[in-house]
Amino acid sequence: MDLTIRGNQDAGVQVSAKHYVGNEQETQRSNSVHDGTPVEGISSNIDDRAMHELYVWPFAHAVRAGAASVMCSYNRLNFTYACENSRALNEILKQELGFEGYVVSDWFATHSGAKAITAGLDMNMPGPIDQTDFSRSYFGDNVTAAVKDGSVSESRLNDMVRRILTPYFYLGQDKDYPSVDPSTSAVMAKTYNAYWPINPQGRDVRGDHARFIRQKAAEATVLLKNTNSILPLKAPVPSVIGVFGNDAADLTQGLVYDGPQSENPDFGYDIGTLVIGGGSGGGRNSYIVSPLEAIKARARENNFRVQYILDNAVLARNDFSGIYPTPDVCLVFLKTWAREGVDRLSFEADYNSTEVVNNVAGQCNQTVVITHSGGINTMPWANNPNVTAILAAHYPGQETGNSIADVIFGDVNPSGRLPYTIAKKGEDYNTGLLNLTGPSRTDSSAWKVDFEEGLFIDYRYFEEKDIEPRYEFGYGLSYTTFALSKKASLSTKKLNIPQLPPKSTHSAPGGNPALWKEVIGATTSVKNTGSISGATVVQLYLAFPQESVPTGTPKRVLRGFEKVSLRAGESKVVRFPLTRRDLSYWDVVAQEWRVPRGEFTVHIGFSSRDLPQEVGFQVAG
Repeated sequence: MDLTIRGNQDAGVQVSAKHYVGNEQETQRSNSVHDGTPVEGISSNIDDRAMHELYVWPFAHAVRAGAASVMCSYNRLNFTYACENSRALNEILKQELGFEGYVVSDWFATHSGAKAITAGLDMNMPGPIDQTDFSRSYFGDNVTAAVKDGSVSESRLNDMVRRILTPYFYLGQDKDYPSVDPSTSAVMAKTYNAYWPINPQGRDVRGDHARFIRQKAAEATVLLKNTNSILPLKAPVPSVIGVFGNDAADLTQGLVYDGPQSENPDFGYDIGTLVIGGGSGGGRNSYIVSPLEAIKARARENNFRVQYILDNAVLARNDFSGIYPTPDVCLVFLKTWAREGVDRLSFEADYNSTEVVNNVAGQCNQTVVITHSGGINTMPWANNPNVTAILAAHYPGQETGNSIADVIFGDVNPSGRLPYTIAKKGEDYNTGLLNLTGPSRTDSSAWKVDFEEGLFIDYRYFEEKDIEPRYEFGYGLSYTTFALSKKASLSTKKLNIPQLPPKSTHSAPGGNPALWKEVIGATTSVKNTGSISGATVVQLYLAFPQESVPTGTPKRVLRGFEKVSLRAGESKVVRFPLTRRDLSYWDVVAQEWRVPRGEFTVHIGFSSRDLPQEVGFQVAG
């Protein structure tokens, strides 16, 4: 789920939570035509418990935080399009979660008029039926006709208007609100290769964006390996530093790449660093500072030599004839292209990444690998003894070179943590991509994914199946060290929580207010035991009493995390409030949240597999 903010810092903003719900792959995400046959979008078939405890869970937080709109997704959900799924929109989102804003479709994700409206869709974007026919719409005049013939009630129409206009007036967007950026239409036309007669200059809203993003991208870098503390490169800086890989280079094909508009993913542009993904997650940078550019600037300041090869094809054939002398430290930059509308087909980074790393490491016994990727990369070279450090920098934006140089040379202590598990091999993951071929490709009923894993995603699955990951969820190193106090404490050791009445109807934004009430607090203390300042992320995982929860409950679930910045030798107290909701599971029969009876265990530490503190409490029957 992501949150899109519309507006600016000087006026009220509208936050849209998307995509609701089940948009777990891009392939066949919406209706299309195969071999001349219309085929419906893929159906994400999710059971009621997983829907509540996993896929709707973050939307409850968004609604409670005041999201003005929720954008429904392209896919079908249990064989009904998400934008016309009454169970998801009316029953769960608007009634159960008490959502008072409007539901908006993603672009061209609307497949009906009256049906979608009665199912809970309030706004159709952008209006026309598809990108090739702007003369027809499921809404527009059809809404008027539907009200007249009774297929849409007048009260439902009023509800749509009320939901759309309430946040508009509440946020003051009717008074002195900034106009639409004059370059918007031209940018959209350029993105879709359409003619636009004028090319207006965009409004400059950057402010101190460059400084901000440079700092945040550096801090968010995840340090995965740092043998013998090779990083940071401190004075005296090695006399020769090698820079390798096409991701280190300046861009050669312009600052924007969005890939072909097809279902076959490519690898993005060959030569040039990758700072942002494509599709709706893309953007147009003012400039890009490449890693090589930033390292050259450091070389001028610190008087070291820089040797480099930026062509991965040359590196893959193990040709280092252009390098002399052999570098003392080698920096290898890898990238993984990703965009909306298509799915990656490999967990490894692109452009012969494994051959590139192993060949560079064969030349250099101090090899540092930096990845730029929108998600998981398996790293078959991670245990190569000459790969002494690994940094996952994800998509850092226009200051990418400066950000990674700040980390490599120690101006910034990285404090990012993995939001996913990195497996040793792709086969260790329990979910895959569905891409049909042959006759089944034209069968709409075959385009379905049954979410049989239930609640066992990512770290929960690895723990349940006792699979050792390469790097676990929540993992990340630092240039300093941290330690927790010997014991964690709880605000109480015994709770007596009455169950909610079945199908309780009392709801406010986010759901029944009783679910958000704190019922217990856990407290610990963390200390910076190293010699420099840094930040760590203290994490709390909760284990339910297995004897009194339904089958399919994970051993532990993340229920809190707190980033703490500490000077060398400094300690701080960290407190985690746990709500009734945190202690509950979804009872599919009663259609209500239930708190199980028995012994809960609180685990506190620095990752899903580094949890040195453990303390229990009892919920009485």
